[in-house]
Amino acid sequence: MGGGLDLFSAAAVDSGEGAWSVSDVTKRARRIIEAGMTRVWVKGEVSGFKAYRSGHWYFSLRDAEAQVRCVMWRTDNRRLPGQPDEGTQVFVEARPTVWEERGEFRLTVKQLVPTEAGGLWQLRLEQAKAALARDGLLDVSRKRPLPDYPQRIAVVTSLDGAALRDIVSVISRRWPAVELLVIAVRVQGDGAEQELCGGLELVNRIPDLDLVIVGRGGGSREDLWTFNSERVARAVAAVNVPTISAVGHETDVALTDLVADLRAPTPSAAAEAAVPSGAEIEGSLNNVARRLARGLTTHAQLGRERLARTSDRLSAVVLAQLEQRQALLERLSGQLEALSPLKVLQRGYSVARDESGNVLKQIADFAEGSEFRLTVSDGDIEATVRETGKTGDRDAGSRRR
Repeated sequence: MGGGLDLFSAAAVDSGEGAWSVSDVTKRARRIIEAGMTRVWVKGEVSGFKAYRSGHWYFSLRDAEAQVRCVMWRTDNRRLPGQPDEGTQVFVEARPTVWEERGEFRLTVKQLVPTEAGGLWQLRLEQAKAALARDGLLDVSRKRPLPDYPQRIAVVTSLDGAALRDIVSVISRRWPAVELLVIAVRVQGDGAEQELCGGLELVNRIPDLDLVIVGRGGGSREDLWTFNSERVARAVAAVNVPTISAVGHETDVALTDLVADLRAPTPSAAAEAAVPSGAEIEGSLNNVARRLARGLTTHAQLGRERLARTSDRLSAVVLAQLEQRQALLERLSGQLEALSPLKVLQRGYSVARDESGNVLKQIADFAEGSEFRLTVSDGDIEATVRETGKTGDRDAGSRRR
């Protein structure tokens, strides 16, 4: 048998009879087929189509030499607009397997595309989409946010199309400060795919680039087909900065739309998404300025009120301190006044001083014939000592001054 696969080489591993059971054979065949063949695209003619009440479809695909049984589950066929007619030529994306209950090789169909009316185009599109999905290029998690205020934007499109005029017009109106770089390429016809890929590779060599817009205006399916190229889609995914894809009209969706960081329905919408509106920003700044002014006015008013309250409290404290000091001063002044010699004199006492102003306290301080000054409560009296000795014998002549 050479190096071929022998399903029965390990027969009777679990049986003492030296033979496989039917279940063992079908299970082993299913595992081998599913491991060796994942999903494939198959072209054939629909035969024996039946739609069951469960919603599942059963049919065969055949050509001139062979046929294969197929099943398409309700979860997959409900995305189609209708059932295929008997004898319709179709492309199907399916997974080969073995139906163990009947020991039958069959295809589990995931997608079904008629070959006419653009079916071949759709087949190529689905094949490219599946390849991009396998490499994770359609994952939402890889989408990058667009810059808020881009300074340099590259536009990869045709110089002759309306798309470029729309983009330039919108950006100039909304955010004229941005620097716009145009990478001129063909967007349809022979060589368009190569030029688009080259233009997208070129933008990766432009320094300080913030954003890339790639796309074109409307057209037929054939005109837009370049943007469904797997090669072009991979070139968009490989751009180093965030990308916006804008292909055709709002109803047109291309592969570049799926791999770009943002899909814009039209080139004008791409320009609006790429840059902010200067008028809106000015309005927002004015609103912020008004809120700040109101806030500052409110804080200033609160500050004045706090300062007034603080001033009142300080005035009350200072006034209380002054009153305390005044009361203390009056008390000390009273005490000093009580100790004043003048108060003593007002009670009938007098003070004798010699010519030098020295106070004469004893009889010995008075020499007969000497002059002295006698201070009473209301003035001084010039006096002369006539005699010293007994107090009653003193006769002091005096004149009032």
